[in-house]
Amino acid sequence: MFDDVAPKYDVVNDVLSMGQTRRWRKVVVEAVGVSRGQSVLDLAAGTGTSSEPYADSGINVIACDFSLGMLKVGKRRRPDIDFIAGDATRLPFADNTFDASTISFGLRNVNEPKKALAEMLRVTKPGGRLVIAEFSQPVVPLWRTMYTEYLMRALPAMAVKVSSNPDAYVYLAESIRAWPDQDHLAAWLQEAGWESVTYRNLSGGIVAVHRAQKPAGTATDPAAGAAALANHTGPVAKLRRNIARPGR
Repeated sequence: MFDDVAPKYDVVNDVLSMGQTRRWRKVVVEAVGVSRGQSVLDLAAGTGTSSEPYADSGINVIACDFSLGMLKVGKRRRPDIDFIAGDATRLPFADNTFDASTISFGLRNVNEPKKALAEMLRVTKPGGRLVIAEFSQPVVPLWRTMYTEYLMRALPAMAVKVSSNPDAYVYLAESIRAWPDQDHLAAWLQEAGWESVTYRNLSGGIVAVHRAQKPAGTATDPAAGAAALANHTGPVAKLRRNIARPGR
C-alpha cells in the first residue's frame, strides 16, 4: 500500500493536512534536540522528509522504513542520507546505538506497536531520548466531532482527487480513529521501560508529540541484540540490498 503512494506521498500529506505537517515535523526536530555529530534513528521515515533536517544540520541520521517504494523515492532525492529497510518490531541495529530515536506518524501502522517501543528502547543509548509524533484525539469535544467528520468524509473524498491510491487514505482515516489517545500511549511508553514520559498537544490534539528518556545505566541483553541482527533475513534483508542500488 505504501509503495503505491510513495511518488506523491509528501505532496498529498501537505494537501490533506492543510500544510500543518511541516509545522508538526519542526516541533519534533526541536524535541529530539540532538547536536552535530550525534546519531538519530528516524523510524517509519518513508521518503526521508522527516530525516532531512537532521542531515542538513550535520547529524548522523538513519532513515528506516519497511516500504521499499518509499525508500527508493527518498534515496533518489537525497542520496546523502542513509536509507535502511527494516521492521520496527525487529530493528536491524545493535543495542545502545543511537543518541535519540524518533517516529512520526508511523507507530499506528506497526502491527505490534508495543514491541516497536521496546525495540526503540533497545537501540537507544542509556539516557537517550525518544520522540513520537502521532495523530491523536482532539481535546475539545466540539473540535473532536468536527475532526472525526473530516476524517471519515472529507479526507477520503479529497484523496480521490490528489492521490493515486485513495483507498490508502481511507485506511489512514480509520487507523487514526482507532488509535489510542494521548494518555494511553504515554502508558504504553512507561510499560516498555521509558521514563520521564510527557506529551504536547498540537493543533488542539489532532497530533500529540510524546517525549521520553531511556533510563541511564539501563542494561540490555547483548544476546537479544545479536539475535535481532542475526534474524534480520528474508524479505527485509532483500530490501536493504536493493535500496543500496537506488538506480534500480
